[in-house]
Amino acid sequence: MSLRFVLPCVTAAALALGVAGCGKEVVRGADDPSVDAHALSTGLDKEDMKRALRDTLNKLRASPLMNEWRTTNPQPIVAIFPFQNSTSEHIDSSLDTILSEAETWLLEANTVRVVSRQRQSEMIREVEGQQNAVFNPANAAKYGKQLGAKYFITGKVSGNDERSEDMRRVQYFLYMQVIDVETSEIRFQGKSEITKAVK
Repeated sequence: MSLRFVLPCVTAAALALGVAGCGKEVVRGADDPSVDAHALSTGLDKEDMKRALRDTLNKLRASPLMNEWRTTNPQPIVAIFPFQNSTSEHIDSSLDTILSEAETWLLEANTVRVVSRQRQSEMIREVEGQQNAVFNPANAAKYGKQLGAKYFITGKVSGNDERSEDMRRVQYFLYMQVIDVETSEIRFQGKSEITKAVK
């Protein structure tokens, strides 16, 4: 038997034993809804993001600004910019997910036109004059003007991290704002709160 044939067989057998020997079962959330119900860390998970978005977007749905958008013709253009993470947690990927969900919600609401996130990255580089430029909240109005947007959506997440001998608690405060590009007036602000703890 050639070495070229033996090595892949040995590797496959070792992997099969490793998977079978660990005693863990892999399950899908669609098959077992309890998978998503349990918190595994103090970071933001799917359930946290769903609750935060539901609270905030329901407030936006009922706001005077949304009523204005429903009757404006042509539909105003909206750009969605990153949220600022002021917490001690590494939640940037969760905040990106929240932005993508908000973008989807706006598109489905069909009351505004939404600028492509890819186009926004190009505009940030153009305004900042750097190849690998990052979003600078101080220049959000400039980005919006360059994109032809009437409004931009942004926000921030702040937190309170407390510890005792036998517990750690992180309280999140998520703020979503809709800002008028021309005047910098905050036309809408919604807040949602999330608390996570390790006991």
